[in-house]
Amino acid sequence: ILDESMLILAGFLFLLTHLGVSSTKVREHIVRLVGEKVYLLTYSMVALAFLFYFIWIYLETPRYHYLWMPNPDLYWPAKLSMPLACILLVGGFMVRNPSNVGQDLSDDDDVSGLVTGVVCITRHPVQWAIVLWGIGHVMANGDIASIIFFSIFVLLSGTGSILLDLKKSKQFGRSWRQYELLTSNVPFIALLEGRTVLRIKELYMPVAFGLLLYFIMYYFHEMFTGSIIV
Repeated sequence: ILDESMLILAGFLFLLTHLGVSSTKVREHIVRLVGEKVYLLTYSMVALAFLFYFIWIYLETPRYHYLWMPNPDLYWPAKLSMPLACILLVGGFMVRNPSNVGQDLSDDDDVSGLVTGVVCITRHPVQWAIVLWGIGHVMANGDIASIIFFSIFVLLSGTGSILLDLKKSKQFGRSWRQYELLTSNVPFIALLEGRTVLRIKELYMPVAFGLLLYFIMYYFHEMFTGSIIV
């Protein structure tokens, strides 16, 4: 019978494939040996395998131990944060963003022109979508297995956004630092500080498709998880 210790081990292996490889100098050494394309293909397959393994362990772990019992009052943070998470997730793929894998930034780029759509909210929209998803589900589920599972994703994406800033600053230099001045890692900080301006018309598509994704997830959530909460 699987237990929380196996889930912790699976979560550690999942974190190791990301923070222990892609965000360290290990990646540079491997790329020099096998090349960028081979590395990306191999890394993607390995990371996907560990992700599926982590999910499988979580689904098979019994829910015997609770730090707090599920409470409808704790479902609302997930319900309120998930629409924003879906908008950030979808919107993150609708704009050119040098923080994404495979996208570059050169000295000739108009940095201000890259700050559009959800990037005005955060320069790491996909990472923060996962953070919001994870935090909401930690609160909605009180069992230790769920707390471990969702917290791993919060840790991965939260730490990953910081490591991405360090990596991109080293990779793109002055252009990235200009990009950082116009954006923020933590959502809405650049807007509150007046470093950028949110143009509503640029959010029409992210909001429309993000909310569509949310309602699809909400509708099918019980079918796949046994819970009506998203």
